[in-house]
Parts: sequence; C-alpha cells; structure tokens
Amino acid sequence: MHAPIAPAAGSHGGKPLPGEVFGALINLSGRRRFTSQRLVLYAVLASQQQDGAAAIAQETLALFRAAHKSLLTDGDGLPGVFCPELEQAYFGKLQGDRAITAFADLAERTLRAIAQDVSDSAELLGELVSITTPTLAILNQITGIYEEQAKLHARLMKKQLRGVITDIDTINRQARMVAFNARIVAARAGQAGKEFSVVAGVLSNISGEIDEMVAAALAAAG
Repeated sequence: MHAPIAPAAGSHGGKPLPGEVFGALINLSGRRRFTSQRLVLYAVLASQQQDGAAAIAQETLALFRAAHKSLLTDGDGLPGVFCPELEQAYFGKLQGDRAITAFADLAERTLRAIAQDVSDSAELLGELVSITTPTLAILNQITGIYEEQAKLHARLMKKQLRGVITDIDTINRQARMVAFNARIVAARAGQAGKEFSVVAGVLSNISGEIDEMVAAALAAAG
C-alpha cells in the first residue's frame, strides 16, 4: 500500500508561477487521466491472457503513480499543491488524493492477482472497473482546477503587463516634455545650444518610437 502524499507546504513561495509551469501541470494531470483509462483497459486484456498486456498495464500504472506524485510534490520545478482549490480537491471534501491512491493500489493488487492467476483476480478486476468512472470524474474535476488556475494566471500576467506598459508610457511622456523644453533652451542659446538641440531631437525621436511600441504592446495585452 502507498500512503497518501502530504500536501506541499509553501509550494510556490508566494511568487506567481511561470506560465510554462501551468502547461506542465495540465499535461501531467491529463496524463494521469489518460493513463487511468489505459490501465484498466490493459488490466482487462491481461486477464484475457493477451500477449504483452500485463507488461503494458504495469508500465501504465508506473506512469500514473509518477504523474500523481509529481503533481503533489513540491520539487523539480513543480509547485505541488499551490492553491486552496487544489488543497480542497486533494485533501478536503473531494478527497482526491485518497481516491486516486486507492485506485492505483487496487490496480496494483489486481495486476498481481492476474499475474499469479489467483482465484480472486476476477473479483478484483470487477472492483477496479467499477471505480474507474468515479475516479475519472475526480481526475476531470482536478484537471479543470489546473486549467482554471492557468486562466487566472494569464489574466494576472496581462494585468501586470498593462501596468508596466502604463508606467513606461508615463515616463515616456515626461521624456517628451524634457525634450521639448530642451529644444526651447537650445533655441534660446543660439549657436552654443546647437549640439544640445541635436540631443533633444534624438530624445524626441526615441520617445516617438516608444509611443509606437507601447501602443503595440497595449494592443497585444488586450
């Protein structure tokens, strides 16, 4: 039996997760969902003595367990259980970790019984098949949480990007004002201010380019 994995403490250190981490989490959650179905299929085929089915079922079980462990463990670039919604899904009312672990443990016992051709293998297989649908429902629900968290992250990043762009635009407006005032001072200085006027002109051109980049970035940020 494999004991349920405890939730990871301080998994993301209070810092926003990079976008690629959400992609990895969704991929792992999808893999766990897919392998749960593949596992049952090949367990059934193994019970029918189909060549290679038992080995594939064992490999699939290992992938299923590895994906589950990676999703719950803070390490290797992944945050573990990083939000209250996942905490509730895995260890709260839904008891996702317990259900997923129980499914994997039952699959392991079933495959062992099939390999040893013991009398209760059919009963274990029937039990495994019977919990497949409710387990899949839990896996789907948890995958949905990862997807929703990814959407929230994307909206947050977009909001932060707009804030940065707004700050740049404010600084740029100030730079344009400095360039404008510098041109006035240079004009009043006559020949002595000619070089200063050139610098002010360059600064004004740069501000114009920044205006265009800010407009493009704002359009991209939605």
